[in-house]
Amino acid sequence: MVDLSVNLAGLKMDNPVVPASGTFGFGREFKDFYDINILGSFSFKGTTREARFGNPTPRIAECKNGMINAVGLQNPGVHHVIEHELPEMKEYFHKPVIANVSGFSVEDYAYTCELLDSQEQIGLFEVNISCPNVHGGGMSFGTDPDSAAEVTRAVKRATTKPVFIKLSPNVTDIVSIAKACEAAGADGICLINTLLGMRIDIKKRQPVIANTMGGFSGDAVFPVALRMVYQVAKACSIPVMGCGGVSTAKDVIEMMMAGATAVQVGAANLVNPYACKEIIEALPAECERLNIEKISEIIGAVK
Repeated sequence: MVDLSVNLAGLKMDNPVVPASGTFGFGREFKDFYDINILGSFSFKGTTREARFGNPTPRIAECKNGMINAVGLQNPGVHHVIEHELPEMKEYFHKPVIANVSGFSVEDYAYTCELLDSQEQIGLFEVNISCPNVHGGGMSFGTDPDSAAEVTRAVKRATTKPVFIKLSPNVTDIVSIAKACEAAGADGICLINTLLGMRIDIKKRQPVIANTMGGFSGDAVFPVALRMVYQVAKACSIPVMGCGGVSTAKDVIEMMMAGATAVQVGAANLVNPYACKEIIEALPAECERLNIEKISEIIGAVK
């Protein structure tokens, strides 16, 4: 039998498959499709200090082999998450979860992470400094090594649990930013977030989405994500969560061979609510076909 277990900065997971934040909510909608406890973990809806309505609509645009979204971090705020979402989640998900946190200042990040740190359900933090859909904060922290390091240090001071920094692909040198986060104390790196994209309604002669531009995700971004995971995994000694265009068990294996310890599945969940279940179920056969007995042994196999 293939051993699918991995250890992500101390978080022991039955398998490396993790639904990405923004595509899985708090798991409530998906629990009616299948027992989500088969997941390694999941990254819950991006949470900010205050509640956010998000960007104006329309904020979704279809693309070839992908989609553009400009939802804008719509969420109920950290206090609501602690008082309502996490207690409800405890009833249907019985493993540690990943807390995805966003902010508009260094203080925002530290405040939100400090509040969530005491919640027993949270196994690690995924600090999003890479959202391209909001004005102020967000991606501006993730495109500069010094700013990324500043957020990392502030969050590490405020927390006791592992901290992964989620980076933007919309940069010329992903390695320098990842290394700055590692030097500032990050326990891991998550990449990639969405690429900045745009669609135009040629009849109306205006952008399809109200925000003009948004985050491009889906199958088409996989080669870019794979390249960045490979670069960062080779340059840093901390673990990497790979994300971007993953939709099959083969994609998971490829991402792990590039250097990922765990692999997030994003847009595929919006196309097929059973995507993660099907990937987990297909992984053993794919591993056996490749003579892989323990999936953790292929992490970074490509030199």
